[in-house]
Amino acid sequence: MTIIEKILAKHVRSGSGSSSGSQIPNPVSQYTHIQDQGSSIEYPVSSSIVKPGDIVDVDIDVRMARDFGGAGVVKHLEQYNLAVADRSKTFFTFDCNPTGSDQQYATNQQRCRLFARAHQIDVYDINAGIGTHLAIDEGLAVPGSTLVSTDSHANIVGAIGAFGQGMGDRDIAAAWSRGSVWFRVPETVKITLTGERPENLSAKDIVLNLLKAFGADGLLGCAVELYGEEVEILTLDERITISSMATEMGAITIIIPPSSEVIAWCREHSYLPVNPVYADHDARYSRNIELDISLFTPLVSLPGQPHHVTPVADLGRVKIDSAFVGSCTNGRISDMKEAARLLKGRKVAPGVVLKIVPSTDEVWNASMHLGYFEIFKAAGALVGNAGCAGCASGQIGQNGLGEVTISTGNRNFAGKQGKGDVYLASVSTAVASAIAGYITTADNIPDHPMVSEAGTGSEFATEKPRAQSGKSVELKSEKSRVIEGKVWLILRNNIDTDMIYHNRHLAVTDITEMGRYALGNLQGWEDFPQKAQPGDILITGKNFGSGSSRQHAVDCFSALGIKAILAESFGAIYERNAINAGFPVLTYTSLDELELVDRDPVAIDLEGGTITNQRNNKSVAIGRFSEIQKKIYEAGDLLLAP
Repeated sequence: MTIIEKILAKHVRSGSGSSSGSQIPNPVSQYTHIQDQGSSIEYPVSSSIVKPGDIVDVDIDVRMARDFGGAGVVKHLEQYNLAVADRSKTFFTFDCNPTGSDQQYATNQQRCRLFARAHQIDVYDINAGIGTHLAIDEGLAVPGSTLVSTDSHANIVGAIGAFGQGMGDRDIAAAWSRGSVWFRVPETVKITLTGERPENLSAKDIVLNLLKAFGADGLLGCAVELYGEEVEILTLDERITISSMATEMGAITIIIPPSSEVIAWCREHSYLPVNPVYADHDARYSRNIELDISLFTPLVSLPGQPHHVTPVADLGRVKIDSAFVGSCTNGRISDMKEAARLLKGRKVAPGVVLKIVPSTDEVWNASMHLGYFEIFKAAGALVGNAGCAGCASGQIGQNGLGEVTISTGNRNFAGKQGKGDVYLASVSTAVASAIAGYITTADNIPDHPMVSEAGTGSEFATEKPRAQSGKSVELKSEKSRVIEGKVWLILRNNIDTDMIYHNRHLAVTDITEMGRYALGNLQGWEDFPQKAQPGDILITGKNFGSGSSRQHAVDCFSALGIKAILAESFGAIYERNAINAGFPVLTYTSLDELELVDRDPVAIDLEGGTITNQRNNKSVAIGRFSEIQKKIYEAGDLLLAP
């Protein structure tokens, strides 16, 4: 078996119920496909064997909820009167808005605190830092363990050879109450980096080169194992940077087999036994790919999509207004050290704002004691509280309309880090650019920075007004196997969750209010809530719902009464969020024969796997409901599934 197959096999749960002894229904136990054929030679993790496509019920070692998703988790648990299965494995992490500067975030955080007090659940509050980093640093997650979080970058724990998955608040509520969640075993792709790593190539550059090679969906729904001589000697911080961007490639996870140094570090930082998991020599991979790392170069992602990358050398002198160093991808102490190295004795260019945010309180304190903050402040930078920063609204790192930012974050979707343009880059490139005043690399910092002349720079555009309200309706599920409705054709690929439901509205927990924001950040479809009708069906392209784990991106369509979404493929987290909400999502290969136009009436047979254009009576085959999808759909919700 591969690494992820071994980890999942080790954690397969048989039967139903929870570790607390209360009989909580398990919706997938009868669909667990395992064979009792012996254990791995290298690491006897389990007597079970799993294979790609199997649906297994997986015990979760670490169960986390963040501040924006946590309130939704609490809502579900209270609504269905569900107990917490094991509080020792259950945690809140307030990392999206550690300043508490937004009233809705502050309210949601306090709601979580009150729930935590009542149920004796540990809270990593606004002073702690990014939850996934804390899971590693505090030893909550260890090699071979499982972790879920409302953070779509929970797969960061692949850096230590663990399995992490970002999920929506309904999924996390199920994990908290049952101690397990259903999971479809993914195919595994083996990527080997050959050759010698160039001296100026950072870990961020490595993962941007992987994005260049695979795009937003080249690894869609797959687990990745990363190998090579240069991979073996990667530091833990570098591994975290690479694993943190699996989501941006559509991958479930990038698992890096733990080195002896990583294993020693984990044993030093955790009270748990550390038993790393490695793939069998005869493990079966869906693809074996070799890439020459010696050909990798420093890259930047162009505004709009992380996978739209180009060499820094080919970019020309792109004037910037601001730079950001931080996020779960580049907020470690080694990143702070690199920023300090480049900034020492230098100044940020006139007219440029540099914002630096450590990932955790430990990194923050270490940076202060090592004198990095003194260097940052002398250079003219702003230092913020530990946390996610620019990726979430309400904390430093956001940019304004017309502003050009270079960021070490993992996403630059339109609107994700503000209303300006965001280029993604390594720490050294971001800091060098802040010094230069334009995008450049650390070995090309000029003696004199670029300074904008008076009267030049970006023109401020007028923001498009948002409609005052949408049609928010309470949709009562029709559990017929055939769904009928009129279609909206949005035949675009890689429509991400920020386009579907912008992060500025993540603090909204009332589903009936979410409909007014549906597709509000997708150019040309901002008025969708006003023109959509209850019963409509959405048809779109590849990788729909890529990006964040936010449940809102599913629930906003339910609020409008949308009956189903058809896509060529879905983002992995989005698909399971929809399935768990009882919301029909199906895939297709081609609909050309249907000759569809907007507002054509169609009929979808969920179990039979067909769609018919009722205008011309033409039909084609589409993907059909799986057994688990049918079961949850009929119940209306994962938390109600028998």
